[in-house]
Amino acid sequence: MAGMSGNANGGQQCNMEFIGVLSHGGRYIHYNIFGHTFEITTKYHPPLLPIGRGAYGIVCSLLNAETNEIVAVKKIGKAFENFMDAKRTLREIKILRHLEHENVRNPSFEDAISRSA
Repeated sequence: MAGMSGNANGGQQCNMEFIGVLSHGGRYIHYNIFGHTFEITTKYHPPLLPIGRGAYGIVCSLLNAETNEIVAVKKIGKAFENFMDAKRTLREIKILRHLEHENVRNPSFEDAISRSA
């Protein structure tokens, strides 16, 4: 894949910058990451870096300006479009909460935007 170099994501890490476009009166930033649309609140600052992707979505890292922490944001396409995908998404969140790993703090639906296609 162009623009990628080695890391824990199946040996790939992004070394390119993605440009955000302000939307919703400047309250959100819109990114297109490898064909996945990310709309995030402006409390998250660039650079937005893809760190993993799979069958159900893509994970990017960002800086949370309110806490000054690097956070991972997972975009799951059509997560609630059907019952099975909704159950799968909820199960993943429950498992992450149960693990109590030091790098997984309070997985939640913070700043989630859901739109009909």
